[in-house]
Parts: sequence; structure tokens; C-alpha cells
Amino acid sequence: MDDVIDIAGIDALLSDDERATRDAVRAFVERRVSPFVADWFERGEIDDLRGLANDLGQLGVLGMHLEGYGCAGMSATEYGLACLELEAADSGIRSLVSVQGSLAMYAIWRWGSEEQKQRWLPGMAAGELIGCFGLTEADAGSDPASMRTRARRDGDDWVLEGRKMWITNGSVADVAVVWAQTDGGIRGFVVPTDATGFSAPQIHHKLSLRASVTSELVLDAVRLPADAVLPEVVGLRGPLSCLNEARYGITWGALGAARSALTAALTYAGERMQFGKPIAAFQLTQQKLVDAVVEYEKGLLLALHLGRRKDAGELTPQQVSLGKLNNVREALEICRSARTILGANGISLEYPVIRHAANLESVLTYEGTVEMHTLVLGQAITGIPAFR
Repeated sequence: MDDVIDIAGIDALLSDDERATRDAVRAFVERRVSPFVADWFERGEIDDLRGLANDLGQLGVLGMHLEGYGCAGMSATEYGLACLELEAADSGIRSLVSVQGSLAMYAIWRWGSEEQKQRWLPGMAAGELIGCFGLTEADAGSDPASMRTRARRDGDDWVLEGRKMWITNGSVADVAVVWAQTDGGIRGFVVPTDATGFSAPQIHHKLSLRASVTSELVLDAVRLPADAVLPEVVGLRGPLSCLNEARYGITWGALGAARSALTAALTYAGERMQFGKPIAAFQLTQQKLVDAVVEYEKGLLLALHLGRRKDAGELTPQQVSLGKLNNVREALEICRSARTILGANGISLEYPVIRHAANLESVLTYEGTVEMHTLVLGQAITGIPAFR
């Protein structure tokens, strides 16, 4: 953590193990991702994505907060720090890791059978197998209960019909965790992507999260055996529990994007000369930098507090909403302010600022929109649900 943006001394609140995890992920990112990610973003394509997934598996960050099955079994706080360092490179890289670990792997780890866990989790932890998580549909985003994807029984088998939209890792995945309506309620299914009738066309023309694979999932009479269903959960409790895991990681991750933009702005302000002195010497520039640092440090303290609560088994969904809503919103504002400090250079991919700002526009929406997290907190505060 850069001393210049640790005025509050937050680094001293971390344990030696937490700092070691953070430093290892930071070193990996600086070597394996940061030199290339602007080019990946510009082209909308990650070179050797499977090689990157393997390297992330060797680093130990895939499903790192899960126990057993080849997972690292690290703390929630260590996982959060890893998310921060990954997103300091790019939100798309953190998305790859969090969808793999907090959505696809967590769903199998928490709700799957022992056979499902043994079949999929070791390969996913190693980065040899890539997973995706199929919940969102074109007409069912914030209201997943209205999903149209359906699974029906046909003898001992299940047959899945439907479409999922905006699915990270979809077209490169080996396995998809797909949620569908059944006669007995919403159920999760572990779907090998080589199953007949499964396809995942990639979504193009994105202006955000370009260093990330985003796809549609098409399920055209996909026939699965009886044991493909996740046996331990029925209803929205299943997918929502996974989303809480991912939202927690985003609470940390968004701060990585903010830190990267803030660091770039601070460096630029010290070097850019106007009227015979660096623009960092002007009061209005200092105000922007101070406001950004204050919000960054407040967000980091909140993330650390939530991490400690999660490690103690005391984290609530409302607290996750608090973290996701605040930290992504403030991170986006930090990136926008940093862009103004860089002036015209702020829109160039020679600097990370506009890339982070564009990515955070997506992060602001996915895993629960601003409106939905606001209403979750509104209900927690007033006791009155205002969703309908």
C-alpha cells in the first residue's frame, strides 16, 4: 500500500499474513497483468486467458476463501485484499477471479453434492477448469424470481430451456452453474458446457469491462442427469448467497481501481507544469486529491471492518450492501475526479484512469444496482420494504 495514500495508517491494522498475501498478489499483477491490460482492454481480448487462469490458480486466488478441494482456505480479509490488488490492474481481471471463486465455485462448495465438489472444485481451484454463473436474464436482472429459464423432469433426467445474459467467463467456461425455475421452485444445476444444446455466444461492442469475457448462455433442450442439480438448496436463497460472496469482494476490489486512478493523478499532478509550477501546487488540485484520499481511506476502513466481521461469521447481507454501494460509488467518483486532474490525457489508455472509470460504470450496476442496494438499506433503516 502506497504510504502517500495511507495517511490513516491502515496498513498497521493488517496482520503479517494479510500483508504477505496482498504483496504476493500485487507482485503477480505487476508482472503478469499490468504491462498488458491496456492493450487487452483496447482490443477487447485477453491474450491466453486459459494461461492466465492457470497462473491465477498457481497463485492460489481461485476460491481462495474456501476450504478443501484444493482451495487455499484463506481468510475473508485476505481474499478482499487480493480483490483490491487484482482490480488495481483491471476490474475485468478481478471479475474473472470473483466469478470463478465467489459464484461458480462457491455455489458448488456450499450447495453441491460431494460428488459434484470432487468432480469440479480441484480443477477450478487450479485454474485448469473455468466456471461461470448463469442467473441474470435479459428481462430478469434485479428481479431474478421472474427468470424464464426452466428445468423440467423427463424420466430421471432434467431438461433445461432458456437464456442467460451478461455472463462473465461464459464462452470460455468448462462448467456453468445455471439457475432455473422448476415445479418445485428455483434450483441450481451444474452444466458441463460441452453438453448438447448448450452454447455461449460472446457479447461484443462493450465499452466497459473489455478485458473480460462476457457472454450469453443459450440452453436449447440441454439434457442433464438427475445428479446435475445442486441438492442442498431450493429457492433464491441459493443464488443470493453466492451474490453476497461476490459483492463482498467487490467492496474491496473497487478500491483497487480507485487507488490506481488516484496514484496516477497524484504522480501526474506532481509532474505537470502550468504557470511555472506543478499543478499539485494549486489549491483546487490539492482539494481534489485530498477528497479522493479521504474517501479512499474511509472505504478501505469499511472494507476492512466488513472483512473482520465476515471472518468472525457476523457479516449480514445489509452490511454487504453498505460496502458495495458506498465503495463502488466513491471509487467511481475518485476516478472521475482523477480524470479531470489529467485533463485531456485522462482519456488516453496511456494512463489507467479512463479505463477504470469505464469499468466501474459496469461494477456500479452488476451484483446489485445502486437502486437495489439503496432499498436494501432503506428497509434495514425503516423496517419498510419499498421494492414494489
